[in-house]
Amino acid sequence: MTAHDPLSADLASLRIARDEPPAPRKTAGWITAGVLVLILGFVAVRSVPYATARVFKTEVQTTEIGLVSPAQATIDLSATGYVVPQVVAKVGPKLTGRVVKVNIREGSVVKAGEVLFDLDPSDQKSAVGAAVARVAAARTKAAVARAKVEVARANVAETKLQYDRNKRLVERGAANAATADDLGAHLVSLESEVRAADGEAIAADADARVAEAEMSTQSTNLTNMTIAAPMDGTAVTKPAEVGDVVSPVGTLVELVDFASLRVEVDVPESKLGMIKPGSPCEIVLDAYPDKRQRGEVTELSPRLDRAKATGVAKVKFVDGLAGVLPEMAARVSFLAHALDPSEMKAPPKKIIPASAVVERAGAKVAFVVDGERVRMITLSLGPPFAGGFELKDGPAAGTHVVKDPPATLADGQSVKESGGAG
Repeated sequence: MTAHDPLSADLASLRIARDEPPAPRKTAGWITAGVLVLILGFVAVRSVPYATARVFKTEVQTTEIGLVSPAQATIDLSATGYVVPQVVAKVGPKLTGRVVKVNIREGSVVKAGEVLFDLDPSDQKSAVGAAVARVAAARTKAAVARAKVEVARANVAETKLQYDRNKRLVERGAANAATADDLGAHLVSLESEVRAADGEAIAADADARVAEAEMSTQSTNLTNMTIAAPMDGTAVTKPAEVGDVVSPVGTLVELVDFASLRVEVDVPESKLGMIKPGSPCEIVLDAYPDKRQRGEVTELSPRLDRAKATGVAKVKFVDGLAGVLPEMAARVSFLAHALDPSEMKAPPKKIIPASAVVERAGAKVAFVVDGERVRMITLSLGPPFAGGFELKDGPAAGTHVVKDPPATLADGQSVKESGGAG
């Protein structure tokens, strides 16, 4: 071995063996990676319910915040309906014509017989003038025919007198029988003329009566160019305007007798036995939710709606109709006994159903349906009342809230009302 052998041996020890397997890596990197995977998995699992709630809509049942009368304890039954006039007149023309004058506007209060519209009468005036002329001509013709009848009857009477005289002379032999025969034949001819003249007179009289009837019709049509109110009422539609061409199939204005306004409500068939004419009621109009009004059942409809299994009860306003308009929505409560005026002064209470109230983070809350999402609101509640709680502060009456909200329901979550469109 040469002097260089130790050096060669050292160099050989430094050579990389290509065919040998690589040395194992350290396990610290693998441990770190495993921990990160576990953390990310935990976060993902915890986030799935929240993400699902945000992306998919939760089906919920809803109820609503309502206004409840302090007289709730005396209520036998409640129902909703609308204010409906019982007496309505759709005023229209009897003839086609052009409006030349309008004496009414929407909201006007009118009396029966008051002139509302004038139509152009020129054509009818011409028709009346022509009818008057035809009547005059027919009457003249009838007079002439009657005069002919009188002349013919006079001739018959004269001829008959001559015939009777000659007949007596012939019987005595003092006259020629031929003369009497001629007079007899002439008498028969004159009697035929009388019958013919009578027929002409009857026909002329009939023509005169027809002309007079036509004149009467044209005169009536002229009167119909003026359109009057058929009853006391209030104009609830915009009337026709000057220049409008109207016909009998159209309506110029609609009148409503406000004294006939009634609240018509649908009552379930199974509950009809609880009410009868004269039953006391309380009426709350949606337009005036804080105003309570006394009512009284006036009648029950004699016909039921088989499809809905309901009947209609009509309720009148006891204390007047100030502010009441047709088609207003109303809630009617049928009471066990009538309310006195002092009880009517207490305002309705705003009530949230107990099923909509839950506790979150130590506070009473409810979930308000706002479009396709819910908003969690904190409630300020009063004492329990009528199956819920008096709501001292919060959403308005009629607001939809989630009924029996699940524990997983969160503020801003997408929802759909049960039975409605998603």
